[in-house]
Amino acid sequence: MPSDDVANAVTSYTFKPSLAGAVRQFELTDAGLAWQVGSRRGVWPYASIAAVQLSYRPVSMQPRQFRADIVAANGQRQVVLSTSWKGFALVETRDDAYRAFMLELHRRIAEAGGRAAFHGGMRPIVYALAAGVLIAFAIVMVALIARALATDAFAGALFLLALAALFAWQIGGFMRRNKPCIYTPDAPPPQLLP
Repeated sequence: MPSDDVANAVTSYTFKPSLAGAVRQFELTDAGLAWQVGSRRGVWPYASIAAVQLSYRPVSMQPRQFRADIVAANGQRQVVLSTSWKGFALVETRDDAYRAFMLELHRRIAEAGGRAAFHGGMRPIVYALAAGVLIAFAIVMVALIARALATDAFAGALFLLALAALFAWQIGGFMRRNKPCIYTPDAPPPQLLP
């Protein structure tokens, strides 16, 4: 039997999305997903949740951030992030608590017989446009490196190669994690959870 602290950690999640923003509190209750953002609050029955969208969204202060967009049947949306602001230049990673909360939310939606749509990654059109831009960038980089080698500018070619490798490492990881997918609540995509 799990302790009360462990059970509470799984059924509640709190974070601060920005330095000046209000704290966001979520709790998985018997009645549904209870949320509070500043003075606004509400409870969405699990069966009334229309969609859950998981994604990977790194930002400058936190290069490893996961995001969940939860949409109710009435169109309201709540965003849950895996990071929380703690001070002027301090952002805390809440990977374990976020993962446990999201897995339990998925389980409860499935248990309630909800008809939610579960999507992961970017929208397919946006992903295709981004992939097209990356392919064009790769073609240009190959042409520039070939031109640098043809003119015996080996230092320039090495610089361009290093730049392309860094770009591929950063953007490639983002694109790999955010590949569009549809999933079931019992099998959330592991690349979109910490």
